[in-house]
Amino acid sequence: MRFTLTLSSLLLIISCQYALSQDYTIRGFIYEKANGEPMAFEKVKLLSASDSAIVSGGLTDVNGFFSISKVSKGKYILKVENFSYNTITRNIEVAVEKGILDLKFELEKSTGVKEFDEVNVSADSKIKKNEVQISQLKLDKKGLERIPSVGAENDIVGAFSVTPGVVTTGDQGGQLYVRGGTPIQNKILLDGMTIYNPFHSIGFFSIFETELVKNVDIYTGGFDAKYGGRISSIMDISYKDGNRKQFGGKVSASPFLAKAVLEGPLSKPKDGSSSPGSYIFSAKHSLLDYTSKSLYPGINDGNGLPFNFTDLYGKLTFNSDGGSKFSAFGFHNRDSANFSVADLNWKASGGGMNFLLVPSSSPIFIKGHVNGSSFETTFSEIGQEARFSKIGGFDLGFDFTYFLKNESEMNYGINFSGFNTSFVTYNEAKRKIEANNFTTEIGTYFNYRLIRGRWVIQPSIRVQVYASLSTISPEPRLGLKYNATEKLRLKFSGGRFSQNFTSASSDKDIVNLFNGLLSAPSNVQETFVNQFQQVKNTKNGLQYAWHAILGFEYDLTKHISVNLEGYYKYFSQLSNINQNKLYDDIAQFSQIDDVFKKDFILESGESYGADLLVKYSKDRLFLWGVYSYGYSTRWDGFQEYFPVFDRRHNINLVGSYMFGKNKDIELNIRWNLGSGLPFTPTAGFYQGENFSGGVTTDYTTTNPTTVSTLLGKFNSQRLPSYHRLDITLKKQFNFKNKDVLEIVASVTNVYDRNNIFYVNRVTGEQIYQFPILPSMGLSYKF
Repeated sequence: MRFTLTLSSLLLIISCQYALSQDYTIRGFIYEKANGEPMAFEKVKLLSASDSAIVSGGLTDVNGFFSISKVSKGKYILKVENFSYNTITRNIEVAVEKGILDLKFELEKSTGVKEFDEVNVSADSKIKKNEVQISQLKLDKKGLERIPSVGAENDIVGAFSVTPGVVTTGDQGGQLYVRGGTPIQNKILLDGMTIYNPFHSIGFFSIFETELVKNVDIYTGGFDAKYGGRISSIMDISYKDGNRKQFGGKVSASPFLAKAVLEGPLSKPKDGSSSPGSYIFSAKHSLLDYTSKSLYPGINDGNGLPFNFTDLYGKLTFNSDGGSKFSAFGFHNRDSANFSVADLNWKASGGGMNFLLVPSSSPIFIKGHVNGSSFETTFSEIGQEARFSKIGGFDLGFDFTYFLKNESEMNYGINFSGFNTSFVTYNEAKRKIEANNFTTEIGTYFNYRLIRGRWVIQPSIRVQVYASLSTISPEPRLGLKYNATEKLRLKFSGGRFSQNFTSASSDKDIVNLFNGLLSAPSNVQETFVNQFQQVKNTKNGLQYAWHAILGFEYDLTKHISVNLEGYYKYFSQLSNINQNKLYDDIAQFSQIDDVFKKDFILESGESYGADLLVKYSKDRLFLWGVYSYGYSTRWDGFQEYFPVFDRRHNINLVGSYMFGKNKDIELNIRWNLGSGLPFTPTAGFYQGENFSGGVTTDYTTTNPTTVSTLLGKFNSQRLPSYHRLDITLKKQFNFKNKDVLEIVASVTNVYDRNNIFYVNRVTGEQIYQFPILPSMGLSYKF
């Protein structure tokens, strides 16, 4: 705790020193004139007024903010150029050595411009050169809509599933495993709030609304110190604000769901200006209860698709003339899946506030948030005890950014969080495992990005304090990029990561449906011997990992890029449900080894592999090809085994083409092939003796009514390979008032592949992933 406070004080002193020793800074915001929405990743150039030579420049962030630091005295031209918008120029004269010039621009759509590829290529090229961007995928709404939709509805889960290094469990369940990490080791953020379960039981849909998405950053490893609390991956999603100029929205319906999005200004704008406030609201509800029995009679023995979900989201935003803004939002999600052999139900609610502050006298850019949410899930299965998990928490954080010369920058921040967990589950021996905990954490980070010549050097450090566990985790990290040529870039990242959360799921299911959450357990063995036969003394079940990633980017042409990365993740400490527990942890069994009486067991593991991404984008055609090789093992102190997500080979091919003179017809295709996942076979069944009479029980005369499962060698067999082809066709009708009507036709699992989903160990009943699913949808945007 003292170390964290000392580091925070040091960062504050550095901040003050930079603020007092500032040079001249030109900064501002860029908005779209039509709706007042910030324009992200726009290129800003500072030119010499005498010869129009480029002096400096910048790129807007997701808030539309740019900053050009250390500007010398002289006359300049500031230029904002985008081929699909009218170019804006501003004459600037810098007459003093120190100061800040605040600007605001509104870009207006050009008329008669049809080809905009050069804009994206230019901005993308600048990002590639000035950011490390290793194991990172950046997407916007347009990118999400290129992935074939299911049930005629685009969803962000489609983009996650084609990301290099990501393994999915298929059509149902919606779980993602990233480069050897489990779902609990992925951190999902929505405008700074942690989302505990982002996917619905029908794996085609998430809780996120595609129409609201402004930007998505997916980090599959090696992320910088800004992010903490997870050891595998980060998915950072930003929603847009409401339209500040006029009322608008979108309504759509398909056999799978119906949804509506509404947005507009809080007050009537004057003289074409933007309202200082806006709202945006979205709601969607599944229709499968009403449609699936008649439209898809061949599924689930004619009982239809057993899924039901509802998602609600709303946000209010207030903007100042200087660019500062404040937002308040709330959400509620509900989900249920009722199979013939199992029932799964969960619900989540939460809300929060975000603010963006641009001090007029300081070059520091400040962001902050405070939020709270809860998540609760239950799972019951025929022949098994019901399982339950609940979590509720809060988070308060502040982030500071200081822009330096040549687009270098410094970031630092601090956050406070706390959460309580409650869960009940059972291991293979039917021993009940339950706990109730409250945990607090403090995280402080410092991140510095230096651009020097061909090099981008990004050292960072995070200090994560687990106050309730009396543990401090220092986490150094490093990112490097070397721009070898205009086309070839080499990159590296690595570091240490930790997290408090542990999964309350069980490995007894061939395909796992239940994914509960709990804080790091303290009821673990006192010593642990890892796979290298190193003995470690332990006091809690915090999870730790080291990442090392090396790769390169190569631009074959202006429109074809290749990205290849090799990675290694060493999970030095993991915690898992103790399937070996046979005794209660009481004085009576003090002589029994901890691994047979503790609720949780410590493990370690390794994951390594390579991801290849080839991308082509030009005018009407977009192609995306991914091949991933992965190898993951775990060591539980007894044996080394393959975890349930160890997929050796994974291929994703995506294609998108726009037809017609006005590009109003779009065809999207996606094909996925994944080698078989491991599972533990069922060797047989037996009548389990519960020794109800204690040690005097005569097992030769008792006749238990319960049936227990005898398992084979752990994860020694593989499920069949998974593959599926999806096709979507869209037709748009554009009206003179700029309203858009879109008709969408889609076919999921075109050639009707039988992919395994779930097997009940007791009854032996098999449930397959979805068969061929044709669908049509209609949407109207106004």
